[in-house]
Amino acid sequence: MTTTVRAALRGRGALALLGGLSAVLLAACGSSSSSSPTTTAQPATTTPAAVASTTSTTSATPSPVYEVRTGTVHGLGTVLVDGQGLTLYMFMPDRQSGQSTCYNACAQAWPPLLLPTGASTPLAGPGVQTSLLGTTRRTDGTVQVTYDKWPLYTWVTDSEPGQATGQGLNNLGGLWYVLSPQGKVITTRT
Repeated sequence: MTTTVRAALRGRGALALLGGLSAVLLAACGSSSSSSPTTTAQPATTTPAAVASTTSTTSATPSPVYEVRTGTVHGLGTVLVDGQGLTLYMFMPDRQSGQSTCYNACAQAWPPLLLPTGASTPLAGPGVQTSLLGTTRRTDGTVQVTYDKWPLYTWVTDSEPGQATGQGLNNLGGLWYVLSPQGKVITTRT
């Protein structure tokens, strides 16, 4: 492989090559009205650099979504997050009763942190007090994770770790806040 090709693969050329490869793959996946098989040409160069960069980011085993751990949110400090790093919230109408009051439209906007079928206990990740973790059974039979008797939820608007766009919202019947690793409600507005 020449130095020019290597440099292109490391820079913008790799993105262009990936874009071209994606277009070829999408075309191959599309439906065709003809009955003859469709063939696509292989690119003239292979893309080991692109494959390596894709697989290297997925080589670590991700944490299960239902794992409760800590993360940092600018302006709020260390808060509870799920296994994917998304901020977890509590709902004031739940009144730290260990029972959820968020159903229907509420649960669509604020998805409850649920245990998968067959799991009996939530997972405690780094920074979490295992003694504060618990569960509650929802009316549909699913099991929701709680922390210091607060049922836990995510917020559909948060799309990446470090976001807390639901902090302090008065939405769908009550206020939503994040929790500290000690189980304390953080009411600070960001």
